[in-house]
Amino acid sequence: MQELALVALNAKPVRIEAVPSFTATVATLEQSYIVCPSESRFLLLFSFLKRKPNNKIIVFFSSCSSVKYHAELLNYIDVPVMSLHGKQSQQKRTSTFFKFSEAKEGILLCTDIAARGLDIPSVDWILQFDPPDDPSDYIHRVGRTARAGNNGQALLFLLPEEIAFLKYLRSSGVPLFEFEFPKGKLISVQEQLEKILEKNFSLHKLSREAYRSYIYSYVTHSLKHVFNVETLDLKRVAKQFGFSVPPKIDFNIESSGKQAKMRKRKSKVIPESAIKELVMAEKYKKRKPSKKQKTK
Repeated sequence: MQELALVALNAKPVRIEAVPSFTATVATLEQSYIVCPSESRFLLLFSFLKRKPNNKIIVFFSSCSSVKYHAELLNYIDVPVMSLHGKQSQQKRTSTFFKFSEAKEGILLCTDIAARGLDIPSVDWILQFDPPDDPSDYIHRVGRTARAGNNGQALLFLLPEEIAFLKYLRSSGVPLFEFEFPKGKLISVQEQLEKILEKNFSLHKLSREAYRSYIYSYVTHSLKHVFNVETLDLKRVAKQFGFSVPPKIDFNIESSGKQAKMRKRKSKVIPESAIKELVMAEKYKKRKPSKKQKTK
């Protein structure tokens, strides 16, 4: 509707909306957000988890690759965590679920596979390291805490460029306030992180996949004017994943369109200019008619 208005109206339209008098989440849930640059995101997560050793925490990521990498990394640097994602076997997911449910404290890294239908008791914090695709996903995620009348807390990580997402949350009845993490308490482990990735081939490979998935999650995000892949500073994003420079990655997106055509890329750094081509390929893929439509 916003895009149609911009096309149809000559003058800049004025938007009028009612402030919702309802809240979509329970009153016992304290919700906050924190704004930090890309290169500080992991440092902030690491510092937060180190400061909450006796809490039960669930951390949400946008992809299985991110969960696998961060779980491997945190366990490697003596921050014990469990993981839950769609690429695990059903037996592994079930075992992890019951183990974390019965624990009095601990950390679970997961994708949105754990956002709905799971009743995990006594969760103290919900961290959304990667923002959700829309407000309804946010509400389902934070619903894993403050259950059955208990108190709970939720923290959403945002880049400065993503701050407009708060408007969508508040219009959906989600009250948030800004969370301030003491800068002096931020544990600087960037140098150690980069050295670990240089020496550990397995972690290096997982980190590259997580980096790739993070960028692709931007390309496929439903709110592209807020989560705009073209605004990402890849050098800063790379530092978040332990790289001093953006790594060489393959996107493997193919399309037969004349303007959106992309061949498989092997061992090529994804430059800033190539992001536009990536976006075009994704748009073409969504517009491509199905076999049934072609038959008709």
